[in-house]
This record gives sequence, structure tokens and C-alpha cells, in this order.
Amino acid sequence: MEKAPINWTNMLLFSLTPAFAIVLVPLYGYFYGYDLYEWAVFILLMGFCGISITAGYHRLWSHKAYKAHPIVRSIFALGGACALQNDILTWASAHRRHHQCVDNNERDPYSASRGFWFSHIGWILRNYKSGQDDFSNAKDLMNDPIVMWQRKYYLSLLLFMNIGLPAFLGFIHGDILAGILLGGLLRLVLSQHVTYLINSIAHMWGRQPYSENSSARDNTLLAFFTYGEGYHNYHHTFQWDYRNGIRWWHFDPTKWIISLLALIGLTHDLKRCNTAQIEKARLELQYRKATEKCERFDISETWRLRLESEYEQFLHTLQLWTEHRQAWYEARGKQLQESLHSLDQLQLKHGYREMQFRLKTQKRRWQHLLRSLAEPHPQLT
Repeated sequence: MEKAPINWTNMLLFSLTPAFAIVLVPLYGYFYGYDLYEWAVFILLMGFCGISITAGYHRLWSHKAYKAHPIVRSIFALGGACALQNDILTWASAHRRHHQCVDNNERDPYSASRGFWFSHIGWILRNYKSGQDDFSNAKDLMNDPIVMWQRKYYLSLLLFMNIGLPAFLGFIHGDILAGILLGGLLRLVLSQHVTYLINSIAHMWGRQPYSENSSARDNTLLAFFTYGEGYHNYHHTFQWDYRNGIRWWHFDPTKWIISLLALIGLTHDLKRCNTAQIEKARLELQYRKATEKCERFDISETWRLRLESEYEQFLHTLQLWTEHRQAWYEARGKQLQESLHSLDQLQLKHGYREMQFRLKTQKRRWQHLLRSLAEPHPQLT
């Protein structure tokens, strides 16, 4: 690995702030203590910074996964300055480059192929060539007045948000130093490293149910600490989706906040990958891994033909289900305009439900086949 010049500003920032947090926060707590209000400020500012990065820097500006009212964008710009992870333009440009060149050690700014330390924080501490600014991929953001306003006044904003705001919140409660230590220092260190876990752990530990084209992985535990960003294999496969956790039980508060803001008109044009695309990606990966296993362990040709047949049937059923689903949703829209005959509507509804049942049956057969293949001595049934 190249021995790039040290970035002394970042080196001092990321060395001194954790050291001060480790020493000063416990010491002050031991001698003076922290009350519920001060811990509440810490938690609220942690959430504010985290959501500003995940919903703002990441899903809004980096990926254009939805559009937001200027009020929302301004709030996220302030929260991003509070998180102290660079200005929007720099952050989003680097992240777009990460997706375009993921795992390429020469071009990915925080390539996980260079190890945990590099992808987590090492890339920030030195001036690597892969991390040099190049805003040619972010010309759209250079036309965003809020992005450029934040960039112009970034230093003033980060000082106000990281010192002035915690000090003010501590002042109104009667303890400025406690506000700065918890809401400023400790919150800053933790919020930064929580975000950096996505660059490191989410590319090293977890599942890859959608694609193996990059090191990105789904990590449910990590999603809990990163406001839903832990479903990283899905994100790298369908990066334009405003969701990372697509199931109702997936912990993705970033998705929930974006959806809630849409209900009150503050966000709109939320992009979603359709279910058929998601299922097809999962199916194709499962089929490829199953056929590779057949070749690796010299499993009989009968198994391979069975796999191919079930795979083709699954794809066909998925396509039919997609067509019926689209027809049914279009019919419901026409029903609102009272232009669709009730008999036609019932037929479409029946056809859609029938295809839903066929798809579920096909999925069960496919999963049964994969489970059978996973046995030490697979037998066709």
C-alpha cells in the first residue's frame, strides 16, 4: 500500500477528539455527574447527525433516491455540519466514486479490499490518490444552492453546530460544560465512527443475498446502530432505492422518516425498486451458486437439469405475476375514476391472486430444492 502524506488536520482531529472523550467525559461524570436532560441532548443530537447523513448526505444527495423540500434539505445540511464528515459536495462525490469503483484500490476512496483500518478511518488520515477530490461526478450538486451555501460557510457551521449548539443547550439547563462534553465531544466521536462502520464492517461481515459483484454485505445488527444502513448488499445492488431495509420488519428508521415526511408533503418522488427485480436478483444468485456447487462436487446431471427447469419455471412465473400485478394496480386506479366494469375488475383481481398463489408455490418448491441440494448426499424428490 502506498505511503501517502499524512493529512495533519484530520490526524489531529481524529486522534485528539477520541482521546479527550475517553478522558474528560468520564472524569466530569465522576465528579459532577450527568442528568437525564444532558443524556437526552446527547441522544437527540446523535440521531440528528445520523439521520442527516443517512437520509441527507447519502440517500438524498449522493443517490437522488427522493426529492425533498428546501426546509428538509437545509436541516440536513446543518446536521451534516454537526456530524463533521465534510461538506455535502465532497462527501457525496466521494461516495458516488465508491459505488462506481467499489473495491478498486486505486479509485475507491475507502476500498474495503485494503483492510478494515483503511476502509474505516485510514483513508481519512492520509492524502491518498484514491481520495482526491474530483467533482466531475457531482455537477448536479454544484447547481444546488443549499449544497453550495453549506460548502461556503462550512467552517462557521461546524463550529456553531459542534460547540455553539451543545453549549447553548447546556446553558439553558445550567451546565454548559456538560452540554459540550456529551452533546458535543462524545456525540461527535461516536456519530463519526458509527458512519464509518458502513465503510468497513458492512463490507466484511454479513450476507450477500442479492449480489456478489462487490464486497457489500447485509448486516442486521449493524443496521440497528446505523439507522438502517446495514442492509448494504441490497443498497449496492439497488442504490437508487430510498430504502435499505425492504421488509416491514427491517430496522430502517431512515426509510421511515423519509416516508413520514412524504405524508406531510416535505419529501416526494420516492424511488423504489420493484419486487420482481429484487426477487429476480435473489433467484439468479441462488441459481448460479447452486450450479457451481453441482460442478464442484460432481453432482449428477439429473440434478442440474432439475435446477435449470425449476429456475426457468420460477422466472416465467415471476414474469406472469409481474404482468398480473401491474394490470391489477392499473385497474384499481381506473376504479377510482369509475371507468372500469365491475366484472372486468373481479377477473383481474382473481387473476392476480391466482398468480400470487402460484408464485408462493413456486418459491416453496425452489427453496425445497436448494435445501435438498445442501444435504451431504442430495436426493431428488
